[in-house]
Amino acid sequence: MIRKSLSLLLFTCLAAGLFAPAVNAAGPADQPFLHPLFSDNVVLQRGIQIPVWGWTEPGKEVTVRLGGRATTVVADADGKWMAKLNRFRAGGPYTMTVDGLESVTLTNVMIGDVWLCSGQSNMEMGVQKAFDPANEVAQADHPNIRLFTVPKVIARTPQSTVNGRWLPCSPETIVKGVWGGFSAVGYFFGRDLHRDLGVPIGLIHSSWGGTPAEAWTSAEGLKTMADFRSAVTQFQEAAAGQTGPVTNNNPNVTTVLYNGMIAPLIPFGIKGAIWYQGESNASRAKQYRTLLPTMIRDWRDRFEVGNFPFLIVQLANFQRVKPEPAESSWAELREAQSMTAQNEPNAGLAIAIDIGNAVDIHPRNKQEVGRRLALTAEAIAYGRHVEYSGPAYRSMKIKGNMIRLRFDHAKGGLVAKGAKLEGFAIAGSDRHYVWADATIDGSTVIVSSPKVANPVSVRYAWAENPVCNLYNKADLPASPFRTEEKAP
Repeated sequence: MIRKSLSLLLFTCLAAGLFAPAVNAAGPADQPFLHPLFSDNVVLQRGIQIPVWGWTEPGKEVTVRLGGRATTVVADADGKWMAKLNRFRAGGPYTMTVDGLESVTLTNVMIGDVWLCSGQSNMEMGVQKAFDPANEVAQADHPNIRLFTVPKVIARTPQSTVNGRWLPCSPETIVKGVWGGFSAVGYFFGRDLHRDLGVPIGLIHSSWGGTPAEAWTSAEGLKTMADFRSAVTQFQEAAAGQTGPVTNNNPNVTTVLYNGMIAPLIPFGIKGAIWYQGESNASRAKQYRTLLPTMIRDWRDRFEVGNFPFLIVQLANFQRVKPEPAESSWAELREAQSMTAQNEPNAGLAIAIDIGNAVDIHPRNKQEVGRRLALTAEAIAYGRHVEYSGPAYRSMKIKGNMIRLRFDHAKGGLVAKGAKLEGFAIAGSDRHYVWADATIDGSTVIVSSPKVANPVSVRYAWAENPVCNLYNKADLPASPFRTEEKAP
C-alpha cells in the first residue's frame, strides 16, 4: 500500500507537468546586479544583520540604503558583493536603493519575519484545494503578508539565483500557482502568525510533491551519513562530467532540490522553517531518524542565523483502518519525526493524526495544520506561553497486569474524545500486541488487557490510520508512540 501511495504522488507530479529540466550554475558574467530575492514588496528579517547581495565587476563599490542608513561594500574577486545591514525592528514600508555600476530602487519593503515553507505535496497543495476555498480566497486580503514561490528546478550543482518576485497577499495573488495557488499550509500558518504577532510576514514557498528528504539536503550534508556517501560521490562525479546522465529530470535524486530550490535562497535572512514531508521516506523510517536531523543541521549551517526554529508536520492519518494491531512504516516515520522534534534544539512538531483522510493522501483541512504550526511557532520561536502540543509520552510504570503512562503537555488532565479511550495496544515479553483497555487517571493513562497477564510495553495510534482519541485540555491530539523505544 505504501508503494501504491508513493506511486500516486509521483503520478500526480507527472500529470501536472511539474518536472523541470536539470540546469547548471551560471557563471559570474550571467549573474544579476541584485539577487532576485530582493524585489518590490520584499520582507526582510527583523532583528538580524540583514544580508543583501548581488554581482558586479570585481573591486567595484556598491552602496545599499534603507531607512536612512547606508552600507557600502566592495565586490570580491569573483564580482560578488555582500552587504550586511544593521538590525531593524518590524515596520515599513521602506524604499531601498542599491547603487554601483547599476542602480536599483525597491519599493514597499517591509521588515518582519520570514519563514521558509518546504516539503512535498502536502506543503505544495494550494489554498484552492483546501477546505472552503472560495471563502478563503475572498478573505485573503493581507497586504503585509508577502508571498514568494520558488520555481521547480532540478540542478546538478548549487544554484546562485532564483526566478521569482515577492507579491503582497491578496485574493488575486493567493491563487497564483500550479496546484491551487500558494501553499495552503504556508498561507494559513503565516496568516495566524500575522494576526497574533501584528508584524509583517514573508513566506517563501519551496516544495515539490513526491520527493524524499535526501533530495533537499546538500551533498556535503549527505556525505556525513554512510547511507548516502557513495551515491553522493557518484552523483558529484557525474555532475562534473566524468560519467553519464545525472538526474534524467528526476527530482528524487540526492541533493538535486537542495541545489535548485534551497541553495539559491542562501543566505537570505529567515526567522525559521516549516516542513511537511515524510511520505516518500516512510519505507526507510529508521534512516529518517538521522536523515531529517542531518538536513536540519545542514540548512542551519548555511543560512547563518543559528539554530533557527524548524517546525515539522507529523504525517496525517491515511489508508484503511486495520482491525488488529500491526507493524506500520508510517507509524515509524511519525516516530522519527517526534524524535527529531524532541532531540534537535528549537524544533517542534505539529500533530495531524486526527485530520487526515483514509482515501486521500492530501487531506483538505490545511487550516488546522497551519493553526497548529503557528501555535508551535509562537511557543518555540517567540517564547509565548501557549500550549502548542498534544500529550507527549514521557514514561511508564508497570504494576501487576497494568501499565501507567505519564505524559508531557498534559496540564489540567487528559481527555478522551468519545465514549471510551481508544487507540492503545499492549504486549507481554513476546511483543504480541492486542487491543487494550485504557482509562484516564488525571494526567496519566492506565492500560491493561485480560489477554496479557504480564505486560511490558504499550503502543498508541500505531498504524497508518489509527482509531485514537487522546487529547489534552487544549484540544490537541496526542502524538503516536511506542514505549519499547524508551523502556529500560
